[in-house]
Amino acid sequence: MKKLIAIAVALTFLGPSTALLGVGVLMNPAATATCVSSSLIVGPVPDSLTATTRNGETVTLNRTQLTHAATIITVGAQTAGVGRPGVVIALMAALTESSLRMLANTSAYPESAGYPNDGNGGDHDSLGLFQMRPASGWGTVAELMDPTYQARAFFGGESGPNYPSPRGLLDIPGWQGMDPGAAAQAVEVSAYPDRYQNYQPVAEAILTALTRPAASGGGGSDTVMPETTRLVFPLPEGSWVRTSPFGWRNDPITGERRFHSGSDFAAPDGTPIYAVADGVVVRAGYTDSGGGVIVIEHTVQGQRVASYYIHMWQDGIYVSEGETVTAGQHIGDVGSSGHSTGPHLHLEIHPGGYGAEAVDADAWLTEHGAEGITAGDAAPAACTAGGLR
Repeated sequence: MKKLIAIAVALTFLGPSTALLGVGVLMNPAATATCVSSSLIVGPVPDSLTATTRNGETVTLNRTQLTHAATIITVGAQTAGVGRPGVVIALMAALTESSLRMLANTSAYPESAGYPNDGNGGDHDSLGLFQMRPASGWGTVAELMDPTYQARAFFGGESGPNYPSPRGLLDIPGWQGMDPGAAAQAVEVSAYPDRYQNYQPVAEAILTALTRPAASGGGGSDTVMPETTRLVFPLPEGSWVRTSPFGWRNDPITGERRFHSGSDFAAPDGTPIYAVADGVVVRAGYTDSGGGVIVIEHTVQGQRVASYYIHMWQDGIYVSEGETVTAGQHIGDVGSSGHSTGPHLHLEIHPGGYGAEAVDADAWLTEHGAEGITAGDAAPAACTAGGLR
């Protein structure tokens, strides 16, 4: 859609991905409470979905479009203050602006065709899912051709890449009390402000179709896990070195200052990865940002805890969702997929379960006496900061 030219600074993720966006590798856990509500746990992406707009038009979305929707939902679930209402608004905006497609714009930016996209658009100098404009300060062409980046920018807030301007949804005062279409317009600043409302029923249908309930305790599995019998370090002794720790750092690829929500352990490509504790697999698949991702939920000292294993190759994942695993079980192999600069394991620990806030995985395993945790040395960083997320 054509945009109004911003008059003030204040107004101013290949083809289709094959699975859902990796969670837990996107946001700054120090700035966002990443507890995921039961309505925002993303499940399998269907091949298609048909829904009806407010004016009665039938819309059929394919798997590529729905995968982009899953990315938006996941980013929203990990961004404090967004919740289901904010995700609906974001979906409405992306449906209106791009029909949930990552659009290049070769007339304004010929280089945009070199990034993964779903076709070419021609709306002035706008790009991507939300048709954001580099000239308005939303980001570079490279950044705006990343679905995850666009979702983060749309939601905005202090953890957003565009904070404090241009304004994302969280930067709009009182957006929660606004009509969803008006809230979308407040972010997009479109020349056609009334079109967003038409897609609210479609956004609601997408959210219903792509999400599934989570356990009442906040985790991603309804299964009650027994107390784990042991804790182990997830790589074989003598095979790994510590690289990039948990905390703030400069992204090794972009140079941007971001929060690294995991601990990186460099190891040769193909090194076995072990489950840190007994548990149930709640995520296992390949993602745009994290590459191969496995998430396992455990019970440790009476508390639900989730462990995330990231950057495996697609053929290096050996477990499936719903599978019960034991501490020390070979669940995957070290790879360098997603946003990675070399073979390593990006490990995250989330006390509270899937979607809860991450803590320092290295320190947590040390404090809990995990077997093999002391058998490593420090080395240079190997993983990007959060990909995203």
